[in-house]
Amino acid sequence: MIFVGLCLGVLAFLPTTAEAADETVVDVELALAVDVSLSMSVEELEIQRDGYASALTDPAVLNAIADGVHGKIAVTYFEWAGEGTQRVIIPWTLIAGRKDAESIASILTALPPRLARRTSISGAIGFAASQFKDNGFRGLKRVIDISGDGPNNMGPPVETARDNATSTGITINGLPLMTNGGLISAFNIPDLDDFYTECVIGGPGSFMMPVNDWSQFPEAIRRKLVLELAGLDQAGSDSPRLLRVAAREPYDCLIGERMWNNRSFLWDDN
Repeated sequence: MIFVGLCLGVLAFLPTTAEAADETVVDVELALAVDVSLSMSVEELEIQRDGYASALTDPAVLNAIADGVHGKIAVTYFEWAGEGTQRVIIPWTLIAGRKDAESIASILTALPPRLARRTSISGAIGFAASQFKDNGFRGLKRVIDISGDGPNNMGPPVETARDNATSTGITINGLPLMTNGGLISAFNIPDLDDFYTECVIGGPGSFMMPVNDWSQFPEAIRRKLVLELAGLDQAGSDSPRLLRVAAREPYDCLIGERMWNNRSFLWDDN
């Protein structure tokens, strides 16, 4: 009777035959969340789009996909700014080879990016996490790949959004853009890499990779995708610096909100 009870308990957490039949099994479900807040310039937005398009069609990334258990992944790409500002550019799409990747790249380079106000990393994480539900895919792992050039300054605390997502088995990786070249830089912080390490990334195998100059962006994206798709051992010894969460003095994860409140008199955000 105990054995039967255990079996029934396990079966309760498995998808039904009908549910499994409706899903395509992939190695990774990857949500690419890209910052388009006003702290970015139009030129920087184009660099981001081109960088992702180039990375997704790079032989190293395609090889990483092909070397997976199933040889295919599912990707969605959206741009974010304030708490309610998320624009899906690429809905969930299967990549099983170069042709699929090139189709996604052509859309990324054809549609013009649009700037928007504020920076809500928590909103982006919450939105990305919601996109995994009923997306038609079932991955061996689910990953949110989030890039941005400033701390959270709108919406729920970023730690709350991170913990909510990771509690469901999602991994969050970060690409802090420490470039400070956008239209509004009053809310930039010099240790954005530490902010991402302590407040944003989380889940099994999570990591962050800083970009200190826009010339580094295409290569950073390529290597980051290889890491996410194939694991750390596939990146090569010359990979950019990787930081993992480590014990240290508590970081002020509300630094962005405090900066915004202290300077909000400068902006009309009613």
